[in-house]
Amino acid sequence: MSDRTESHGPPSQQGKLNRREMLAYSAAFGGAFVAAQGLAADDAPKPPSLTAAGAPKSARKPTKRYLMKKSINLWALPYPAKMTLKDCFELCADAGFDGIEINYALEGDLCPDTSDADIKAIGDMARKAGVQISGVCSFLFWPYAFTHADPERREQGVQLAMKMTGAARLLGTDNLLVVPGSVYAPWIPDEPPVPHDVALQRATDAVKRLIPEATKQGVYLNMENIFANGFLHSPQEMNAFVDQFNSPHVQVHFDTGNIMQYHFPEHWIPILGKRIKNIHLKEYSKKVHEFNLNAFRLLLDGTTDWPAVLEALDKTGYRGYLTFEYFNPFPHWHEAIVYHTADALDRMLGIKA
Repeated sequence: MSDRTESHGPPSQQGKLNRREMLAYSAAFGGAFVAAQGLAADDAPKPPSLTAAGAPKSARKPTKRYLMKKSINLWALPYPAKMTLKDCFELCADAGFDGIEINYALEGDLCPDTSDADIKAIGDMARKAGVQISGVCSFLFWPYAFTHADPERREQGVQLAMKMTGAARLLGTDNLLVVPGSVYAPWIPDEPPVPHDVALQRATDAVKRLIPEATKQGVYLNMENIFANGFLHSPQEMNAFVDQFNSPHVQVHFDTGNIMQYHFPEHWIPILGKRIKNIHLKEYSKKVHEFNLNAFRLLLDGTTDWPAVLEALDKTGYRGYLTFEYFNPFPHWHEAIVYHTADALDRMLGIKA
């Protein structure tokens, strides 16, 4: 008598998962992954067929060529802990980026104490390496918000923004990202929220003070949309805020990822239209059901409908920089982020098929 259990029927019919198992596996790993293992139900979509070279046929379709420029923010790199500005510029140029967005801080290479000559030298260093400065960004708009409850903090914020405006010109860029304010900062829960009408008035007053300096320097004050700040939560609100100044030097810095928790960037873009002067091309995953830095992903590893976003931008006539912003540099082989991002942008923009 044999102890072996004989198999009856084809392998595809053996050991089928029950519905409960299927739901559990799909919830944990995703339906597409489970289907690729041959575990999907009979009526589920099958994985794409492969070409002779072993790649999905869909991957070989060329993308429409979009005439926008590739850029990356320095936060994606371990600067200044492990890399110098020169290292960053040379690495990004080698990867094929057109520009790099630099960050203004309280200390370091670009800060209030940096001389005009040294700021200009940073821009020259970037261009010598083969990249342009695509814009100036700063985290300082949070602790020194234009809408802060403390009037001294508000004044510091305006003075810092004045210095950033001059720094942008010296660096050779006309783009300054401006966070117009916030109702609250979720990472400081003990700080009382600012009423929306008060925040709106304070932000308006601050930007009005900056316009003469921006005009003098030939720099654009580009208002960034941020969902976590509880302020300017729709494209209509952003348009109304920007348009009230009636100044060509007040525009929009559109961030694709900052609205993804509840909104869709391809819906904002046609409404913002020609006001968009600069862009953060930030990937986001709606699979993370809260707003935190872990929801921001490497390009193409999220839930953004990039074909729709790029087409919407193209229809507005946008031809500026697409700056990838990321806050978690790799602890090892940190250059991998740069090369991955450059390659992803090449494919998205139709530079590579």
